[in-house]
Amino acid sequence: MLNEFKQLKEEYPDRVLIASIMEEYNKDAWQELIERVEATGVDALEINFSCPHGMPERKMGAAVGQDCMLLEEVCGWINEKATVPVWAKMTPNITDISQPARVALKSGCEGVSAINTIMSVMGIDLNTLRPEPCVEGYSTPGGYSARAVHPIALGKVMQIAKMMKTEFGNTDCSLSGIGGVETGGDAAEFILLGANTVQVCTGVMMHGYGLVNKLCAELKDFMRKHNFSSIEDFRGVSLQYFTTHTDLVKRQQQAIRQRKAVRKGLQSDKEWTGDGFVKESESMVSN
Repeated sequence: MLNEFKQLKEEYPDRVLIASIMEEYNKDAWQELIERVEATGVDALEINFSCPHGMPERKMGAAVGQDCMLLEEVCGWINEKATVPVWAKMTPNITDISQPARVALKSGCEGVSAINTIMSVMGIDLNTLRPEPCVEGYSTPGGYSARAVHPIALGKVMQIAKMMKTEFGNTDCSLSGIGGVETGGDAAEFILLGANTVQVCTGVMMHGYGLVNKLCAELKDFMRKHNFSSIEDFRGVSLQYFTTHTDLVKRQQQAIRQRKAVRKGLQSDKEWTGDGFVKESESMVSN
């Protein structure tokens, strides 16, 4: 992989190359890995604090992403050594994803990425009674991705973006949205929720690299439709429309009262007409 990083930078020196890396819970190992990866010429590092595959069993991956004290410690090791910008990749397998995101940013990371895959069991073979997929009849919970996780990813990104806006304001902290991106509309949704960038993985694996050109074209179509000239014109615009369940109930009740107040119903049976019966009936409905 180190050779591939180096080759990419040599072939595309004007492009940004971000290395997504992970290591076990070991300071020396982390710092050695960072040194070796940076030597290839990468422009930034994404630290995978969220992989659900094997790494949690070794006190890393999602194990760190779910433990804010461990996360703060490891972020300290990394930012002590790194000379390029660092993003922390967040796990969705947690109740409040804004907590580890906050810790990562306060510990020196320039930004956070969200989300990684969601822990799941794909299913059980009702004939063999074995889990699927399996290796020699055995399995382990794994990470679920692609279109199915998109709504969950949007919710997690929204939580992080609101926290970042409230607590970090106009700093240089950034947010990268991940999860089920296959169209320009999918990408636009993440940006509307505050993401600076959007990542695609499973979509490219399923549809090929040509998907990126299609995605970019669709995103530009969306921007032209709304007369946006840059990403910053609409980044985070939709955050203002999120509120609490209690507030939603109040808004609904207020709207009903307002509609009733302006409703022009018939004042007496004498006002009914044959030709206007349908419209006159609709005018009597309160909602």
